[in-house]
Formats: sequence, C-alpha cells, structure tokens
Amino acid sequence: MYKKEQYYQKVITSLLNGMNFLEADYYRPQWHVSAPIGLLNDPNGLVHHKGNYHLFYQWNPFSCEHGIKAWGHMISKDLVSWKHLFPALIPEEEYESHGCYSGSAIVVNDQIKLFYTGNVKFKKGRTAYQCLALLNSDGSVQKLGPVISLPKGYTGHVRDPKVWRYGENYYVVLGAQDIHKQGKVIWYRSSDLENWIFLGELAGSRLNGFGDFGYMWECPDLFHLKGKDVLLFCPQGLTKQYECFANLFQAGYVIGKLNYQTNSYQHGAFQELDLGFDFYAPQTMEDEQGRRILIGWMGLPDENEAYHPTIKSGWIHQMTCPRVLTLNNGKLCQQPVDELKNLRSDKIESSSIANDIPSFPMISSEMIVKGEANYQIKLSDVILIEVNNIGLILKRKNWRTHSWESRTWQGTLDELHVLIDRSSIELFINNGDAVLSSRFFSNKESTNISFNGEAMIHLIYWKLSK
Repeated sequence: MYKKEQYYQKVITSLLNGMNFLEADYYRPQWHVSAPIGLLNDPNGLVHHKGNYHLFYQWNPFSCEHGIKAWGHMISKDLVSWKHLFPALIPEEEYESHGCYSGSAIVVNDQIKLFYTGNVKFKKGRTAYQCLALLNSDGSVQKLGPVISLPKGYTGHVRDPKVWRYGENYYVVLGAQDIHKQGKVIWYRSSDLENWIFLGELAGSRLNGFGDFGYMWECPDLFHLKGKDVLLFCPQGLTKQYECFANLFQAGYVIGKLNYQTNSYQHGAFQELDLGFDFYAPQTMEDEQGRRILIGWMGLPDENEAYHPTIKSGWIHQMTCPRVLTLNNGKLCQQPVDELKNLRSDKIESSSIANDIPSFPMISSEMIVKGEANYQIKLSDVILIEVNNIGLILKRKNWRTHSWESRTWQGTLDELHVLIDRSSIELFINNGDAVLSSRFFSNKESTNISFNGEAMIHLIYWKLSK
C-alpha cells in the first residue's frame, strides 16, 4: 500500500530512468499495446464512451515481476493509436493493500464506473473486496470503496468482476475458488451498483456437466451474442489432453442460455479461444458500432517470464491486437478489427510455388496466404509455420531452453492471415475460425520471412506502420 504522492513520484522516477532503454529495444511492438515501463498483464475495464476506447490494464511500473498491481490507463479513437493517461487506480487504501486487481467498466448516466478487486494478503492467507470507483471526465478517479465482501464457502481467491446491465438490474460475475479448491464463476444482482444480492454459482468445476475442471477460474466475462450467452473464463489446473490444454493455463469459453428468472445457465462444452503459446485473461466490450471486441494479454503467468529478454530494457509483455467476435456454427470466430488495415503500406502480391517466393522483411508486417497444403513459412530462426494435409503446426524456439516446441490446429486450411509486430505473431485461420498467438525473440541479425515447399500459393504482403 502506498501514499498517493509517494506512488506517483516513484512512477515518474521509474519512467525517467527507463526511457533510453525502452526506445532502443528492438523487441518493443510498434502498434500493439505495451506498458510504458515495468510489467503489464490483464486488460481491464474495456469500454467505448463518447468516441474514446478506454483500455485499463494490470500494471507494475516498478518491476518486471508480478508485484502490487495498479491500473494503467490508455485511450484511443481508432484502436490503433493509443495515448497513455495517468494511472487510474493505485493501491492506497487498506482494502486494496496488496493490489488493485482486475475488473471491468460500465457506462451509467454518461459516466464510466470501474469495478475491481481489492487484494489483501496477511500472514495466514488473503481476502478480497470487490470495489467501485468513478472515472471523472478529467481522468481522475473517485473511489467509493468495497461493495461486495468475500462470500462464505470460498477462499480468498475471488476476483475479476465483470459487470453488465440487463433490464432494470445490474449483474456481475466473479472468478472464484471454493473451499474444496474447485474453480467457479459466481454472480450477483444489484439495482444500484452498490447493494448486491448473491445469486450463487453460475458455472464451475463439477457443475453443469463438468467433472473436475480446474482449481481456480479467473477473468470471467459474460455477454450476449447472436441469441446466445457466451461465458469466457480462464481455468487453472487442467491436464493436457492430446493437443488440447497444451499451455500451463487456459483461456476459453462456453456457449449457452442464461435464465435470469431461475438464475441458471445451461451451456455446452468448453472450447479454447486461442491455440498459440501466449494468450490469457481476455476481456470484451461492445463498442458504439455494436461490435463485440476482444483484447487479451499475450502472455501467461508463471511460464518462462523471468527469461524474457525485454526485462533488460525494463519492460515485459504486450496485448493482442483488438479482435471482433462473431458466432458461427457454435464457435466464436475472431478477426482483427478493420481499423488495423490503416497500418498497411507497400503491398506486394505474388502467385507462385512457395520455393520461388522471395523473402520479405519481418519486423512489422501482415500476410494473407491461400493455396495448396504442404508449405512452410519461416520467421528468422525462431518461428516455423508448417501447413500440411492435416492442418497447421506452429513451432517456436523456446527462449529459456532454446528447444523447439509446437502447437497444432487440425482441419483444412483455406486461408491464413498473419500479423507480425517485432516480437509477436498472430495467426488467424479461415476467417478467424481458429487463432494462434505467440511471442518470440529472434536473432536481430536475421529478420526475414521465407517460404519453402512445392505447393502453389497466393500471397499478399504489407508492411505495417503508424
């Protein structure tokens, strides 16, 4: 816990001392969101209001480790160019002494209200408070304090409130762990955002057809899309099953129907949102055009973080690109927002055998590839994409072990859409039917994209720049 003046002085000092390192870092993204310094993780409080997209995020400005978190704050008119604002929430009160953890935002009477978890740790455990704050038009925040305390039957791991309105009432879902160490999503109802009624468990391990399905569920998000109610969440503690659940922790969703009269939610099977190496804690918003837009953290907690080469420059992690969600044949599809097309320049188009396609600069670029199976795309010496008759394999050289590792998608590939930004790659398969997101750290002397194979392919390539 900090005094406000002390905290801001420390942030300014950290920023001033890190400026030279940040500007010189080859791996820093050109157009993806990253923190000005320190550690960034979960996106928070996504909301579109009066023409501005607001993106808050979990931020430790003092270290590249997961310490006491604040809420960083950025705004954008177009989801491409982002402007940093003053930190929105800092841990200055007893009920948030060990961090202002993740949460969400909602517009009420033309004002943005923030919901977040106040994290408190003590010698024999921890507790959590769900807190309310008001974002003023000048960017300052007025904290109203806790509105939900820790419910009975759960450990101190209750967090990440996502709030929405339905009819005359407000609802909020929370990620939770019960006293039997089972992951759950619990929910509440309120008429005024301050007084909340506990409605029970909406979904979870050992509920609604799930067997044992993780010891903790984090970062829930519930929204209505094309007549269905979609619940996103991040279960921890799943065992790898063939090519499924390959990462340390997962991020995925179920699709169903929420009954507000009976306080029940019937849903289908769990599906992973992203099959790549680095994707977690996604959050969505509906913008003023009616689009459901998702942004995720392109990272994972506790997995190879200490070995990121960017730590030497004083920063770690970035967000995914903003993605539009649609529902198609019982599956969420993700596509980059159209605004990213404004980054394109120097278009090159080629139809040829893969072996005959020349190499292209990799640093910040976009490709759309169509054609026969059995070709490879290589990025520097650290990423290899193999397209075959079974599907696609994404191979990456692990920056800790320097060994090759892989993630797989199975199916018939008709179109591959690739976004690259210095040290990240996002693969969108068949108009977003599947996505693979990953970080990588290439040899700075080898920065080309090359093609191999006898397949005939059609390629469109652009450089990307603001």
